[in-house]
Amino acid sequence: MAIFKVLAFSTSLILVSGCSTSIDDYRDTSPTFSLKSYFDGELTAWGIVQDYSGKLTRRFCVDITATWQGNNGQLHESFYFNDGTRQTRIWNVKVAPDQSVTGTAGDVVGQATGHSQGSAFNWQYTLTVPIDGTEYDFAIDDWMYALDDERMMNRSYMKKFGVTVAEFSIFFDKSARLPSCDSQTE
Repeated sequence: MAIFKVLAFSTSLILVSGCSTSIDDYRDTSPTFSLKSYFDGELTAWGIVQDYSGKLTRRFCVDITATWQGNNGQLHESFYFNDGTRQTRIWNVKVAPDQSVTGTAGDVVGQATGHSQGSAFNWQYTLTVPIDGTEYDFAIDDWMYALDDERMMNRSYMKKFGVTVAEFSIFFDKSARLPSCDSQTE
């Protein structure tokens, strides 16, 4: 009986792990998402953080300033959380001729890697997060979906030991032209 339980559990894990989404699933979708084109200039976006159970734990606004020199770019992100916390991340990214992307940031372990297909972009990296005075590393599976030329939805999954512990949803709208987050929180 114990062997049956182990086999059933192992089979379940194999089946579930085979169900993950691949960037290739978006090959024939449109509009085409281009990291360089979308993240160019100043952007403001709004997001939420949900815990492992789906409970909303935080809201935030993020101002992004993106500049490019050829295929090398810098994305300066300033996060403003509803609890008063502010956080900054500066990405240095490089887009290769095949549209694959690599990037580094101060709180990212090693190098982030990403790929575009059709309307989607998938970015994966390890993020160091301070919690109560201790730093923890989390795997981030970050998906961006172009809705049209102006709007984009970003879904990120934060994982520890392969288990999703938090999810982030961020909505971008370049056509909104609203004031920066800093002026909205004053």
